[in-house]
Amino acid sequence: MNARVTPPAPGEAKPVTASAVEAAKPETAAPAAPEAPAKKKRSGRRLAIMLAVPVVLAAGGGYFWLTGGRYVETDNAYVQQSKVSISSDVAGRIVSVAVKDNQAVKAGDALFAIDPEPYRIALSQSDAALATARVNVEQLRVGYSIANAKLQAANATLAIRQKEWDRASNLQKQGISAESALDDSRLALQQAESNVALEQQDVANATAALGGDPSIKTDDHPAVRAALAARDNAQRNLDKSTVLAPAAGIVSQVASLNVGQFINTGSTIATLVETGDTWVEANFKETQLTTLAVGMPAEVKVDAYPGLAIECQVASIGAATGAEFALIPAQNATGNWVKVTQRVPVNIACDTGTDLLRAGMSATVNVDTKPAGAEAAESQKAL
Repeated sequence: MNARVTPPAPGEAKPVTASAVEAAKPETAAPAAPEAPAKKKRSGRRLAIMLAVPVVLAAGGGYFWLTGGRYVETDNAYVQQSKVSISSDVAGRIVSVAVKDNQAVKAGDALFAIDPEPYRIALSQSDAALATARVNVEQLRVGYSIANAKLQAANATLAIRQKEWDRASNLQKQGISAESALDDSRLALQQAESNVALEQQDVANATAALGGDPSIKTDDHPAVRAALAARDNAQRNLDKSTVLAPAAGIVSQVASLNVGQFINTGSTIATLVETGDTWVEANFKETQLTTLAVGMPAEVKVDAYPGLAIECQVASIGAATGAEFALIPAQNATGNWVKVTQRVPVNIACDTGTDLLRAGMSATVNVDTKPAGAEAAESQKAL
């Protein structure tokens, strides 16, 4: 049956363009040509990773096999510096303070001064006492000379009395004089002998007063030496009224030191940290001491300076663990005892590179237990 086609009415016909025809066509998928190169790149990357991992593992294993047990390291280490407690040897009131907190000082620099007037007065009194002691010694010398002169006079008198006694005795023996006439001569002789004995005691007393040596020097006399010691002590107290730095370093904790403050003898009023004497105290585990020995080279790294590596060496190994030096040592005699690895302090000495270090800084210490020449030395010994 033939369909009848009726022409469109005027105004209903619309032109059909080529773009509309193309739009009406079904969409087709884009070509997948670029996928092949991407797969090749992925497979190449996987291959590189698969090859790199064994190489890295082999290199790491070889390094640890070669250096295993050679280096002993601990981060339980701290910078140490000598600390001196500053105190005064004399008591008094502070009249001046010459330093500030955290100020660098040299040995012999003045830190503060105590009122010196009382000690200056004491020194003047000691000088006067010393002069008096010297005068007394000279008086003792004069007394010794007088005692000797009296002894000589007594000896001369005794000699005369002895002659008189001898003559009177001869006359009595010859019957010229009576025996009663001898009594006066006998009495005079006995008095002369007594005077000689007394004068001898006076000489001995004068000699003892001169220290047993009549020719002793004045300043060697015990009384003068005591006066000299008292004078030296007074001079020392006067000198100690100005407190000096005992060593070079940094003085701290002087903020509470004020003019007019009274301090007692021996009171700690400041602290001096000797920056010139620096070492590192590394607390190694007891299991790490097997190959550790004095003189081994060590490398110290301080947390405050990440890029700083200081070449040092082992100076000494502690005589006991840190627990043994504790105020209350641990008692492990109980039934609930648990074994804990102990730490032994090791002194690490550093000659250079310590200007920036401060006491108490945290550090990491790495000790080379097999120096470069150790293996060669061992091989030579074996030969």
